[in-house]
Amino acid sequence: MPPQPHHDSGHSVFPAAPPASTLSPEEAAAAAMDARNAEQVSTTLGESAAQRASLSPLAPLSVPVFRMLWLTWVAANTCMWMNDVAAAWLMTTLTTSPILVALVQSASTLPVFLLGLPSGALADILDRRRYFIATQFWVAAVALVLCVAILAGGMTAPLLLALTFANGIGLAMRWPVFAAIVPELVSRPQLPAALALNGVAMNASRIIGPLLAGAIIASAGSAWVFVLNAVLSVLSGLVIMRWKRTHVPSPLGREKLPGAMRVGVQFVRQSPRIRAVLWRIALFFLHATALMALLPLVAKGLDGGGGGAGTFTLLLASMGAGAIVAAMFLPRLRQAMARDVLVLRGTLLQAAAMAVMAIAPNVYVAVPAMVLGGMAWITTANSLMVSAQLALPNWVRARGMSIFQMAIMGATALGAALWGQVATVTSVHLSLALAALAGVIAMALVQRLVTDRHMEEDLSPSQAFKVPVAATPPQAGRVVITIEYSIDPARAAEFRTLMQESRRSRLRQGALSCDLLHDMADPARYVEQIVDESWTEHLRRFDRVTASDVALRERKLAFHRGESPPEVVRYLVER
Repeated sequence: MPPQPHHDSGHSVFPAAPPASTLSPEEAAAAAMDARNAEQVSTTLGESAAQRASLSPLAPLSVPVFRMLWLTWVAANTCMWMNDVAAAWLMTTLTTSPILVALVQSASTLPVFLLGLPSGALADILDRRRYFIATQFWVAAVALVLCVAILAGGMTAPLLLALTFANGIGLAMRWPVFAAIVPELVSRPQLPAALALNGVAMNASRIIGPLLAGAIIASAGSAWVFVLNAVLSVLSGLVIMRWKRTHVPSPLGREKLPGAMRVGVQFVRQSPRIRAVLWRIALFFLHATALMALLPLVAKGLDGGGGGAGTFTLLLASMGAGAIVAAMFLPRLRQAMARDVLVLRGTLLQAAAMAVMAIAPNVYVAVPAMVLGGMAWITTANSLMVSAQLALPNWVRARGMSIFQMAIMGATALGAALWGQVATVTSVHLSLALAALAGVIAMALVQRLVTDRHMEEDLSPSQAFKVPVAATPPQAGRVVITIEYSIDPARAAEFRTLMQESRRSRLRQGALSCDLLHDMADPARYVEQIVDESWTEHLRRFDRVTASDVALRERKLAFHRGESPPEVVRYLVER
């Protein structure tokens, strides 16, 4: 009888083998091999299905805490867009100066550039849950002040810029902590999808916020936009209070703010991967922000100068819709193209959208251009954000992402002022055209000149290094560590190259300095000298060791000659 198909629910169907007693040894071996192959194929298919599910654009929403905080993030960004739209439109009623209108964008983003690093350091030091809650109540308080100023009839262009700046302080405090929280909530394979969903939240709010703001402005006035903003911010803070996150303080105590900021900057300076990302994101937003900064004036000029708040809202909503559509295809795009290819093509698409907006006569031409601009915006920003997150270990994540956000906001503030001034001297349409051309040229140059040739590092925490114990733990003073190597002079050039990588690793962990000394009397003797700010800071570096650092140590030990390992000596610098 021919073999009958065996059905196993949820798996592929494979023929069942005949009883072993009826087979020759050769046939039995072949049947066993077929069974193993069938099992491997079945397992592979099951793993592939699970992998596809984990890489789905919506997979992170299956995590309850992420879903709750993501909805809160949607509400928070809706408030942000409501505030920005109402402030930008309110400024057009207070003045006709293009530079003052563009400075609304600068005032909302400049605080993130100025305060991003302290905020990121605090998010790495303090309880992230409580810190997140405090930012929501800050934004609510600023919205109430804006409302009172408008209703009292005391609003002026300088006051509006000042209060917009104050609202930006809330954004500066809020963004790094949320960026650091996301990797805690989802698995590493789901991180790109989670970051894309954050982009969806931003762009869904880009639609919801302007629509709400436009409707409220048209029916009740700008003051009530800020009232709703305050209410939503308070409700978001109350929702975050339901999150039962356990804050585990370091046994070494909190880092001091100046030291934490120094280490954050030092990590970024010594990370070629982060530096390459920062160059790209800053140049993209320096030029792309021209469209957002000048959009209120573009909207007014459409349809023969008859555009109004409704047109402005429609253009913002179109950009948000384009970003949401693109976010659904980002997993496939990341598999099909390398990061730099995605970034360059996103920049080209963004430039094309700005060029069309520079000559668009009506909304029928402007709306498709804004859709393409939104698609380019999220594709470029998300690709670079994923690269930044994967290049940061958890202990410095908020600081690293705050510097990433500082690059965005600093470039946005500078770009808004720059292209606003160009529009004042020339025209709005010429400013957009120049920004589009300059953006493509600048990105092509940075892709060529600032390359990231370093392999991806394994930044998972490691406890492989034994923590030292001092006979009498010092209370104050710098600590100097020396590690003595014996190196074959024929391999000295390779060793020195590797020690440059070791130096970057030590500095990223927080060391004050790291130098390689060469004995002038003994060509084989090399001494690595590391200086730490204190004994406590020396111990912190052991908490920051990653799997990549362990692999680097093994590569260094491979150069060392002799049966005993390199000698390590620790000194306290006496005052």
